[in-house]
Order: sequence, then structure tokens, then C-alpha cells
Amino acid sequence: MARPRKPLLSRDRIVEAASALVDAEGLDAVSTRRLAAELGVSGPSLYNHFRNKDEILDAVADAVSVQVDLSMFDESDPRDWREALHDWALSYRAALAAHPHIVPVLARGPGRRPAGLRVADAVFGAMVGAGWPPAQATRIGALMRYFITGSALGSFAGGFVDDESAYDPADYPHLGQAHLLAERRWEVDEGAFEVGLRALLDGLERQYEEYGASSSPSAG
Repeated sequence: MARPRKPLLSRDRIVEAASALVDAEGLDAVSTRRLAAELGVSGPSLYNHFRNKDEILDAVADAVSVQVDLSMFDESDPRDWREALHDWALSYRAALAAHPHIVPVLARGPGRRPAGLRVADAVFGAMVGAGWPPAQATRIGALMRYFITGSALGSFAGGFVDDESAYDPADYPHLGQAHLLAERRWEVDEGAFEVGLRALLDGLERQYEEYGASSSPSAG
């Protein structure tokens, strides 16, 4: 009787297995030996697809970047640059929130990752297309990445223990309600992100108006 055939090893299978490991146990859980065991193959067979662990993690990170919605940057989309940045930021953060352990890899920038480069290209192109000077469009892409990835690196509210006795009023007179933060984690963290995002976009909008005023025929 013929033995059942194992599924052929592929980049997609390796990335899927590595992604599951990262999500469940973090970056340190990923090794060629562990992945080979998860996939039921020999360790050296992985090197037919990836040279090392870093390349595997790059592929896992790029699989997350693929999940980010870029439709708001299409020329046919009616959203202006501010709405586009806002909606993109929410989509980007949602993708990172679903895969928080891979955020440190994404925070390093796109490198040679195709999906990551498509994100950078879409943001930069949309900002320049909206009238931002190229240098400022580059800075906008950078600050948005700093803000979004930074917010996804950890929970502010989750960093406070829910033990009321940890906040002695003699030492911390203003933290009497801090023990309640953990149970309100989603409300606090999501609210903070939205407040920060709106403040960031408000500041950019003022700059945008100044650029428009300075470039008008009557300026100067």
C-alpha cells in the first residue's frame, strides 16, 4: 500500500509555520530546527527556500504588511490625504495588533521586503500627489511609521498591575485609580491611539495650509 505523500515544502508553508510560531511564542521560538520539526522535514531542506532565520522573519513580517489596506491611496479613491493617512493608520495598527510579536522586525523598516516597500511607495506617492514637497512627504512616512509601530510595541494600560496596594498614596498620590487600567486596556489604548493620531494629523494639516499659502501667487 502506498505511503501518504507529505505536502511539498514551499516558501508559503514555511512562512505559515513561522508566523504561527511567532504569534504563539515570540521571535525567539523561531529556529530552522524548530520549523523543520513543525513541518516534518529535515532542517537543511529549509535552506532551499531561505538562507537563514532573518530571511524567514522578514518573510513573516512581509506577510503582515500584505494585510494592510492601501486602497485609500489609489488615485481613484475620493479620500483626501488626511483621511487616507487616518484610515491607513487604523488598518496598519490593526494588522500589527493581530501579530504583536513581529512588530520589532517591522519597526526596522521595509528593507528589501516587497509588501513593505509597496506600503512606503503608496504613502510617499500619495503625499507627493496631494502637494506635499518630496522631503516632507518622506518625513510624513517616517513619523507615521514611528507612531504606529511604537503604539503596537506594547500596551500602556497593560503595563499597570491591577493590585491596588501597589499604588501607595504616600508614594504615588496621583495613581489612585491606576489599578483599574488593566481591565480597561482596550478602551485606554485605542483611545490614546486615536487622540494621538488626530493630534498628529491636525499638526500636519496646519503645515499643509502653510505650504499652500506660501506657494500661492499672492504670497510674498
